[in-house]
Amino acid sequence: MRSVISTMRGDLSQHETTLLAEVEELGRTIAAAKAEIAALQVDDITDSHIPSATDELDAIVEHTAAATNAILEVCETLDGLAAKLTGAPVETLNDATTRIYEACSFQDITGQRINKVVSTLKAIDRKVAHIVATFSCGQDVLAIQPAAPENVADNELSLLNGPQLPMAAMGQSEIDKLLASFE
Repeated sequence: MRSVISTMRGDLSQHETTLLAEVEELGRTIAAAKAEIAALQVDDITDSHIPSATDELDAIVEHTAAATNAILEVCETLDGLAAKLTGAPVETLNDATTRIYEACSFQDITGQRINKVVSTLKAIDRKVAHIVATFSCGQDVLAIQPAAPENVADNELSLLNGPQLPMAAMGQSEIDKLLASFE
């Protein structure tokens, strides 16, 4: 690029010279980015860090499910005990176990959110591998298509949103409008 610019300096206007200098700087920036990506230990990320993170998240889901099942079994024991009692303590015990049952819904919501994070990590892993392969092989980034998400049909992707964060969640009025549209 420098040699082209140096041979053309006399023939170019100041605006064209400035533009070519900016293109040269962009080329240096791209070369530096390539060098930085090549220097990254991407294999550690893709071979160790991301799989380790997804394994840890999967373990959280499993342990949360096991703890929830233990809690629900204790509630069933309390329900059996309540069936043998009479009076005000029965109502108090039933109310308490009902609240515990309702609170145990956290496990499903937590599992859905963790699965969203795992999917995101896997997508990042695919994209990093795609970028590294592009820079390693010298192929055009746009010519290579990243792999599609695993085990999910395209028409099902829009259904896999899981629970929303409070600031992104629909309000009750939006939910009411949605339900009214089904009538």
